[in-house]
Amino acid sequence: MAKSKVLIVGGTGYIGRRLVKASLAQGHETYVLQRPDLGFQIEKLQMLLSFKKQGAHLIQASFSDHQSLVDAVKQVDVIISAVSGVHIRTHSILLQLKLVEAIKESGNVKRFLPSEFGLDPARMGHALEPGRVTFDDKMAVRKAIEEANIPYTYISANLFAGYFAGSLSQMNSFVPPRDKVHLFGDGNLKAVFMDEDDVATYTIKAIDDPRTLNKTLYLRPQDNILSQRELIGIWEKLIGKELDKTYISPEEFHTTLKGLDYKLQVGIGHFYHIFYEGCLTNFEIGEEGEGEGEGEEASKLYPEVNYTRMDEYLKIYV
Repeated sequence: MAKSKVLIVGGTGYIGRRLVKASLAQGHETYVLQRPDLGFQIEKLQMLLSFKKQGAHLIQASFSDHQSLVDAVKQVDVIISAVSGVHIRTHSILLQLKLVEAIKESGNVKRFLPSEFGLDPARMGHALEPGRVTFDDKMAVRKAIEEANIPYTYISANLFAGYFAGSLSQMNSFVPPRDKVHLFGDGNLKAVFMDEDDVATYTIKAIDDPRTLNKTLYLRPQDNILSQRELIGIWEKLIGKELDKTYISPEEFHTTLKGLDYKLQVGIGHFYHIFYEGCLTNFEIGEEGEGEGEGEEASKLYPEVNYTRMDEYLKIYV
């Protein structure tokens, strides 16, 4: 079967640039949206030009110009959006509603993957304020996609290792501590940690796969299902030292959260659901509840992917 032509929106971002690399590596004709409002963001421009050198095509289009989006969409089979949904950067999830309108008008798109790549928003209707805005906005985009009958795949990639594994899931740093570490609760609830390059690899594998059509693809490889305590244990083994541990109760967590500014509250509020509720692993894939779509697990569909385990991932920090 011929490989789909892929357009990546947000291709210079944290996950977007990895999607471009993975799409090219897997032999797809790859297009990257170049927005005219780059201004003086020279790093983004140079990244786009580097994609072009690697064989990608650049398509100029703007979210403020509907026809330009339609024209861009008409050139490809699959759209992957990686626009930012992180409040400490820029939160642009609802911009995708304009992309949905363009896809609806073009009528040629075989698959749309909106920008999700984290917790499954369909399971987060109970999320704390103000962090729930992330999930509410993603669900608004899903609603628009499904009402327009656009074929889709949603990617639930759980926790990016760069944010959650390298830091041992600390709230104040992206590098692992060497003396003292904080654990949420008893640190025993399981989460799922993913190397971002593996997220991109699994995502690209799914775009032409009929098994993932109109489903959620969960990235939950067995060896990367770890508790915070287990993750810390891996790091302690690597550095040959036991860290001093402080345990944060749910009450202490809520008190700390209230003292943060809004943007940090949005992101760090998600820690509660991950580490005190175990929201990433407290359900079986394929046993969806009411209002939740069907799901598949990526490492079972694509066993050929040699995903990065967290002991290997953490070695670079030693």
